[in-house]
Amino acid sequence: MYKFLTGSTPFIVRKLIIERMSRPPTAAPAATADLRAAAVLLPLIDRPDGMSLLLLQRTQHLTHHAGQVSLPGGGIEPADENALAAALRETEEEIGIVRSDVVVVGELEPIVTGTGFHITPFVGFVPIDAKLTLDRYEVERTFEVPLDLVLRVRNYERRTRRIRDMDVAYYVLNYNEHVIWGATAQILVNFGKRLGVEDGP
Repeated sequence: MYKFLTGSTPFIVRKLIIERMSRPPTAAPAATADLRAAAVLLPLIDRPDGMSLLLLQRTQHLTHHAGQVSLPGGGIEPADENALAAALRETEEEIGIVRSDVVVVGELEPIVTGTGFHITPFVGFVPIDAKLTLDRYEVERTFEVPLDLVLRVRNYERRTRRIRDMDVAYYVLNYNEHVIWGATAQILVNFGKRLGVEDGP
């Protein structure tokens, strides 16, 4: 997979991602009554110089994850048909990408966060010329990260934080002035593992 990302055309990379994501996610924790169900989208963009991932930085005044880098998404509402519908709705509300423009290719295993969320991630391709309209209450800015960078575990630093009398390990990835960590970093690491990315030179 590493060679495909660094030396192949976007078409071949896209084809391989679709193939790997067609497999069902591995067993993962199920949502429980004390966890809030949420869903996010990993929006992939085929740029001429390589595939990238679209991320956003949240505004500083939010109750949850203020100022953090994240994937578009949020809580699953009663009106949402399922987790995927929630991820697409939230993406459209937060950054303006119309849900019908997203080509969803698969689902990653859910993760449970220390803040009480059960998050189901979905992977999808968005148009290269997609017009972004940001919800300025929730989203400070958006930016793209090279997909090759976020998929390789060796690019992440492993840290530990004390939460509720427990040592919790998490990943951190620095990209320019952005710090990607927590649930977002874990989801990206899981994505790389699903694709079988090797930490080559």
